[in-house]
Amino acid sequence: MNDSENRRHEMFTRVRDFGEAHTADFAANSIGKQLFTDITAIVTELDGHASSQVSGFGSARQGTATRAQARSALRDDLEAINRTARTIPGTEDKFRLPRGPNDQNLIAAARAFAADAAPLSALFIAHELPADFLDDLNDDILALEQAISAQSSGVGDHVAAGAAIDETIDRGVETVRKLDAVVKNKYTNNPATLAEWTSASHTERAPRRRSSQTPPAQPPAPPTP
Repeated sequence: MNDSENRRHEMFTRVRDFGEAHTADFAANSIGKQLFTDITAIVTELDGHASSQVSGFGSARQGTATRAQARSALRDDLEAINRTARTIPGTEDKFRLPRGPNDQNLIAAARAFAADAAPLSALFIAHELPADFLDDLNDDILALEQAISAQSSGVGDHVAAGAAIDETIDRGVETVRKLDAVVKNKYTNNPATLAEWTSASHTERAPRRRSSQTPPAQPPAPPTP
């Protein structure tokens, strides 16, 4: 969650704690009791969404690293086949490396390499490529596809959690707005509890950033005639 969302979360937590501290003041079937129950559920939901957001972000970052490793391994395979093909008459132009960084193009080229190299595998092996070079190629194609899927899934989880956080915060703000009327009516003659409520339901402002620029020096005042 960002700073603004964290401040809202902290406010909801304080409101929940206020309700727990004054739970005996509200009848079991009262609107106030139900609203405090709702805010407790909202805090729990936000905790879960925040955890999912962090987990999704971590998965996306890990997927990015894994994807880069898988991409590098697959490109190494293609470069080895391309290098070897240039020494075999009749195959010089058959195994061209894809241009650009697009992973889908890389995968498509790798599949074509695998299909075209299969009937020529003995020639490639005779040029000292490993006997299982086609198995390695297919394994590396699969590894890159899986890395792309894992990265996309992590990004999706992160985005979905962010949307859920927004929706939950909106419900929390509306719940606190309704509670504000109930609490102020309940404690209209109890200034100490009202002050406690005001403190609990207040959302802290973001700290102001200090300017890094030094204000320009003022010119000296002209001498008095």
